[in-house]
Amino acid sequence: MLEITPTELKARLEQKDRDVHLLDVREADELASCGLDGAQHIPMLQLFTGLQAPRAEPETEIIVFCHHGVRSLEAAKYLRLNGFANARSLAGGLEAWANDVDS
Repeated sequence: MLEITPTELKARLEQKDRDVHLLDVREADELASCGLDGAQHIPMLQLFTGLQAPRAEPETEIIVFCHHGVRSLEAAKYLRLNGFANARSLAGGLEAWANDVDS
């Protein structure tokens, strides 16, 4: 599956699942509004141009997120094409996280 729902991710995080790497692909000016604790921040353009890469092993499940889930879905696809076979996108992004899990 290419996406994970906010409630599925919440359950994984509550289990302190160490095999999950959170990756925030929003721009720097978007970070002040909200985020997920412990997430690595790589703006999508820097990820796509190879300027930065996830600090995770290729087999690690990477959960990519953005505001609405559109950019993160593209980033997850990109990561899968570049050796991170377990990259997934947070469905609906942080907007869905705020509506469904943590306002």
